[in-house]
Amino acid sequence: MDRLESMAVFIKVADCGSLAAAARALDISAQMVGKHLVFLENRLGARLLNRTTRRQSLTEIGTVFYQRCKIVLAEAELAEAVTRQLSVEPRGTLRITAPVSFGAYALTPMINRYQRAYPQVRVDLTLTDRITDVVDEGYEAVIRIGTLKDSSLIARELAPYRLLACASPGYLARKGTPEQVSDLSHHDCLGYRYWSRPSVREWRFSKQGKEQSIAIDSQLQINDISALLTAALNDGGIILGAEVVMRPYLACGQLLRVLPEYESPSRPLHILFPAHHYLTPKLRSFVDYVVMEFGPQTVTDHTR
Repeated sequence: MDRLESMAVFIKVADCGSLAAAARALDISAQMVGKHLVFLENRLGARLLNRTTRRQSLTEIGTVFYQRCKIVLAEAELAEAVTRQLSVEPRGTLRITAPVSFGAYALTPMINRYQRAYPQVRVDLTLTDRITDVVDEGYEAVIRIGTLKDSSLIARELAPYRLLACASPGYLARKGTPEQVSDLSHHDCLGYRYWSRPSVREWRFSKQGKEQSIAIDSQLQINDISALLTAALNDGGIILGAEVVMRPYLACGQLLRVLPEYESPSRPLHILFPAHHYLTPKLRSFVDYVVMEFGPQTVTDHTR
């Protein structure tokens, strides 16, 4: 028999004063009430009730057991209530990881908005350009840039991660504005050096469906996008950076887009999460929020 159910029956018997009254209150037979009491007494090896034809009373052990049963059942009800609440309202800590540039300039402001909508969710964000193992490293979701490999993870597509070539007005006034891709060979092109893979030595563009590329020999390479951006803002050269990073500086004129008539390089962008049969409300709400903000339908061109 179920121990918690038997405890509940025992409490009802003690409160009602008789097996028959408890049976009526619980809408079960008096025989079933008796079976629950026998189950508990056999399990404990002690009598819980002194029963006569006229009255019943708790034994000394029964009194102690009655008090503890009420505490146990109250805790069980509280545990169920908390679980039900967790299954409906997004709450708890959400561990996610994302690439450094996207995470710092696009994802973090989005998380601020998300947490205003879901204040019970704590977010533990790790920014790294290293390919992480979501399951083994304990992350609930990951944002990845680039072509996906076969995986057991579920992927939701986001808007492509587009790169833009930009430079400061001061640099362009000093060195001139490139008009075609080949002109970049005469310019100072700033290089991003990745932590976990070789630096990009070739920049690719396309125009009217035709791809053009140029080898880049960067005099300055930096493994931090903020530092690389600082170099570009200080007339250090042309930067090929993520649109999400460049956008506010283009909007205020601190940077100007170079080669705007060419299509900029772009890479696929996805949010991935383990293929569990059941998504927690915090993960489901976060994934939906990311897709709402960065999904393919949200793409707009802020640079022309």
